[in-house]
Formats: sequence, C-alpha cells, structure tokens
Amino acid sequence: MKWNLRLVAAQRGIWKATDLQRRFAEHGLVISAGKMSGLWSKTPASLKLDDLDVICRVLGCEVGELLEPEVQRVPAPRAPESAHEAPAGAVE
Repeated sequence: MKWNLRLVAAQRGIWKATDLQRRFAEHGLVISAGKMSGLWSKTPASLKLDDLDVICRVLGCEVGELLEPEVQRVPAPRAPESAHEAPAGAVE
C-alpha cells in the first residue's frame, strides 16, 4: 500500500507536519514528534484504526485517499512445479 498523507494534507493546504500534528491533538490524537515524522515522511509500519478515523476526520478525506494499492508490487502466482502437485487447499 502507498501512504499518501502528505499529498492529502497538501491538497487541504496543510504544508507542515507540525500543523497537522496540532490539528490531530485538537481532535484527541496526541502523536509524538518521532511518530509524526514517520507518518509524514514514509509509510507507517502500523496504524490503529481509531487513529485512522481521526486522520480522516481532520483531513476530511476517505481512507482510499490515504491508502493506495500498489498491485504491481504483489508477485504473480507461481505455477505448480510438477503435474502431480495439487493446488493449495485442494483435497485429494
């Protein structure tokens, strides 16, 4: 998934992470400077759904604007190595 927080914030006239951090705090989401830096500059390793609700509320956006699928990064399915291999989940 591609994380688009900076783009969505910029579309709403928010250009600094500290401004967004302050707005989050106004809605009850207090984020440390380090975590805010991570949210602003790269894809977060994890994110609580409750936090995502606040982010969407503050930015007036939908989750789909913040998270964009990157299907090209998902590997194609592997072909069976032999004719005797059953597909995953198949019962013989």
